Amino acid sequence: MKEEPIGGGITVMTSEEHRFGTDAFLLTLFSRYKEKDTAAEFGTGCGIIPLLMQKSRPPKRIYAVDIQENAVAQLRAGMAASGITEERIVPVCADLRTLWEGAPLGMCDLVLCNPPYQPPGSGFEAGNPSQRIARHGVFCTPEDVCSAAARLLRSGGRLCICGRPERLPDYICAMRQARTEPKRLRFVQKTAQDAPWLFLLEGRRDGNPFLQMEPPFLMYENGKPTKEAAGLYY
Repeated sequence: MKEEPIGGGITVMTSEEHRFGTDAFLLTLFSRYKEKDTAAEFGTGCGIIPLLMQKSRPPKRIYAVDIQENAVAQLRAGMAASGITEERIVPVCADLRTLWEGAPLGMCDLVLCNPPYQPPGSGFEAGNPSQRIARHGVFCTPEDVCSAAARLLRSGGRLCICGRPERLPDYICAMRQARTEPKRLRFVQKTAQDAPWLFLLEGRRDGNPFLQMEPPFLMYENGKPTKEAAGLYY
């Protein structure tokens, strides 16, 4: 494992199997998490999102869930390196389709998920089993994510997801099937001239129909990072 400091005394442990990218920072920012929140993240990997949240006004507690034991071990190593206890982050090795004993059913204010971007059998599948699980929906379909989140969320709680734009219809449909109404949508673009490469979608448990479209998040302008993009990492 390799140490990756992310500021604020927080260190993430990365490996070939579990790393992080800009999408984790974007989803964390988009989620607008609050200090009073009880939260959960599905597919935590190296734990970048719950660890990133510890830099400023961390939520009351976040359950960091992954089906892979090696991912949960990496998160625990990052927590140890950062001096973070299980009072703040609760590592959970579990299948989100069945959740886990003692899961906070109907008690979460926020669920986040940076799911596998490709469905099983599409594109080139990595030979490494951990990478294949992380990149393809082997154990994690849009319906799986939204159904599991709905079981954890209180009425009015929020589900925040990021993904490739071509998968957006799948997640909108899956949210509505799980009584989680899409309420906020933002696209991420390299520049104003480029097509979006990522969507950020928020759904509200038992919400009324109304979707707010936010201005696109632009990564670069005139060849330089935008002010918003530069602020992602601080």
